Amino acid sequence: MIHRSFASDNNAGVHPNILQAIIAANDGHVLAYGGDPYTQRAVDTFKRHFGEDIAVYFVFNGTAANTLGLAAVTRSYNAVICSATAHIHWDECGAPEKIAGVKLLTCDTPDGKLTVEHVRQHMHGFGDEHHIQPKVISITQSSELGTVYTPDEIKALADYAHAHGLLLHMDGARICNAAVALDLPFRAFTRDVGVDVLSFGGTKNGLLGGEAVVFFPSQASIADFKFIRKQSMQLASKMRFISAQFEALLAGDLWRRNACNANAMARRLAESVRYVVEITYPVQANAVFAIVPKRQVAALREHSFFYEWADLDEERAIVRWMCAWDTTEEDVDEFAAHIVGVLRRA
Repeated sequence: MIHRSFASDNNAGVHPNILQAIIAANDGHVLAYGGDPYTQRAVDTFKRHFGEDIAVYFVFNGTAANTLGLAAVTRSYNAVICSATAHIHWDECGAPEKIAGVKLLTCDTPDGKLTVEHVRQHMHGFGDEHHIQPKVISITQSSELGTVYTPDEIKALADYAHAHGLLLHMDGARICNAAVALDLPFRAFTRDVGVDVLSFGGTKNGLLGGEAVVFFPSQASIADFKFIRKQSMQLASKMRFISAQFEALLAGDLWRRNACNANAMARRLAESVRYVVEITYPVQANAVFAIVPKRQVAALREHSFFYEWADLDEERAIVRWMCAWDTTEEDVDEFAAHIVGVLRRA
């Protein structure tokens, strides 16, 4: 029997509605490079969520969305302040440094979320030609530890950034999961609280592949991005097949239904195993982090592969279990039963 994986929401398949949208877009000839009606409709859909005066650009993947979004608003002598667990720091193979040419200044955070107090340690050396110049604060929503920023927390960071001449970037790889957790529209915790640049994720929420870079009108680098995207090999010739996915995801409530399921399954999993493992972070989106004995990891993986997140000591590790848009109650219950069985025998 093949089990659905709890390793990553990237491991999930494509939602049937998204596949149908791709098939529907595969009809006849349209202008390439985004000059097609599918892309225009997708952009219009983003504008209904975020406002008419935004700019939206589609790219292939999340690394490009983050890196090129940062490249558009920085120079090579600038720094980006982020959490030490941020995807741009740990999981993008130095792309921000190589492609955007920026230095990353990291902050240790207990729950994956930056605060103004964390950022302050890097706010010095302004105007000193010998010192890297901080330019952007980057946060991830939901965070790499599955926690979710409230609008007030984001606004505090945005206000602090803007008061010091910085911008606020949001890595929204799992922004749909965050919106469901907060029960808020996207703009309520992005544009309306001061976010300047947003990487909007789709792949982790049922798309075949595609991300978007959204620029809010609070900064002036929008016009340059089309050149940055092209030069960075992220301008899709057959863009309609990316755009059609976003229209299908965002025009109705598919984004919400997919994220609701993923989040609910994470909560179900956490509650099912809470009495045999320690849950390390609040389960607010679609991730569950737990402490397990290292000697039992191999046995736990016999049901489903998952990642070890960090070593606590020689005996214990933090592991991550991710739920996806297509995770079912049966998937969760079978995996939870396996976890309980293994750990009770330990």
